[in-house]
Amino acid sequence: MKCASRFFMSALCLCGMVAWASVNAASAGDSALMRATSSSLPEFVEFLRIPNVAQVADGGIKRNADWALAAFQRRGMTARLLDNGDAPMVLAQWDAAGPSARTILFYAHMDGQAVFPADWHQPDPFLPVLKRRAADGGWETLPLEQLTQGVIDPEWRLFARSAADDKGPILMLLAAIDTLKAQGKRPAINIKVILDSQEEEGSPTLKGVIDASRDRLAADAVVMLDGPMHASNRPTLVFGHRGIGTFTLTVFGPARELHSGHYGNYAPNPAITLGHLLAAMKDGQGRVLIPGFYDGVDHSAERRRLLSTVPDDEAAMRRSLGIAAPESVGDNYQEAINMPSLNVTAMESGNIDSKRSIIPATATASFDIRTIPATPFDRQIGLIRGWLVDQGYHLVEGVPTDAQRQIHPKLASLTVGPGTAALMTPLDSAVGLWAARAMQRSFGTQPLRIPVMGGTVPTAALVQGLNLPVVLLPLVNNDNNQHAADENLRLGHYQTGVKTLYGLLTEPY
Repeated sequence: MKCASRFFMSALCLCGMVAWASVNAASAGDSALMRATSSSLPEFVEFLRIPNVAQVADGGIKRNADWALAAFQRRGMTARLLDNGDAPMVLAQWDAAGPSARTILFYAHMDGQAVFPADWHQPDPFLPVLKRRAADGGWETLPLEQLTQGVIDPEWRLFARSAADDKGPILMLLAAIDTLKAQGKRPAINIKVILDSQEEEGSPTLKGVIDASRDRLAADAVVMLDGPMHASNRPTLVFGHRGIGTFTLTVFGPARELHSGHYGNYAPNPAITLGHLLAAMKDGQGRVLIPGFYDGVDHSAERRRLLSTVPDDEAAMRRSLGIAAPESVGDNYQEAINMPSLNVTAMESGNIDSKRSIIPATATASFDIRTIPATPFDRQIGLIRGWLVDQGYHLVEGVPTDAQRQIHPKLASLTVGPGTAALMTPLDSAVGLWAARAMQRSFGTQPLRIPVMGGTVPTAALVQGLNLPVVLLPLVNNDNNQHAADENLRLGHYQTGVKTLYGLLTEPY
């Protein structure tokens, strides 16, 4: 394909001259794959330059959608915007495999997390910077033009918001399609692509968009392009993820803040009361003590054997996290994230900065619950609600009345947020076997199959709205700093990502 039109003018005629320092992502016979990978990099830079924070009403999401729409159309694909207010989504389609072939719907998202430019080691998170490791272990900046001149080192990285999460995989898919077209080949599957515009907000409108376009989105399975590869960098295929829900617990003390000298030892302090509650929720090893919280979890020997095959370097993980020892909820990291969790995200009582000698009137803690399919959020919240009552608390809506304060010595309110369902696609599902075959053919080794990852992605709208099986295909480097400052994508992972997707596009389902 030709170079993107708005990249550096000096690079317009140089795309075909680029080589890679390593052929670890493509053999010498895969020249079309390597050329398409290199040629897509200017487009990648162009895409990264469009701000994409969904919460910022600057028209950025619409500009991203327009850019993606044009990118698909340049490749001869049928593409349209799906109505979603100021944040339209994109649907593209390529039926070149013919009416008898199966259809795979690829999901990715084009919005990104908020940015705090002062935290980034570059002038602007939306002005991509090319870097390589320096001798002292830090990063040194390279001229961006080197992406279109001479040799590309797979260890180089592009730093920009959404480089890894999630614009990189979108460009990898486009480059895989470019490879097929350059070879004059047809894909083995029909291809549909949906680009979400509000994933970083929890995809609140995805279900409605899917419902309005269900016929256009009809497919046989969904491949979700999101998330980092396993830290071992082995080809990775993920079959599920934890769900998530949030709630806030407020414990009430006196009706107003009190002088601690006059009323200390007399009026109960809600901060202390909340502390006792939090301590009673878990034991010293981190296991939740609320009865029934783990009911339904698969503790079978076969399940534990499967989880133990994931090659996590837990010693390195602990060093990276800065902890001496993990909690003992599971025997290893994979067992731990395959169980529901109860996590305190913040606590507040009084005001630390005021330095006043008071007994606070309230104490509040916010929580998230990570779930698995056997432990849905509504059930877990019901267990917590019942447990609070068993601890002697009378639960109120809002602020307790004077009458309630006179009757009940323990008062609390529980405010529940929305929940997102967990996913667990069977490892022997047709889509999983198909993807594993393609990856085996591409890399000569079976992919690492992970039953459940710890993070949460919006599969519920796809599963419920389209009634389709879903697998997750993570393609980016594990140390990409997604959601944080200095987000980056290693170019070697970009290279292997294109090869992975090319393998899927050429594998009959």
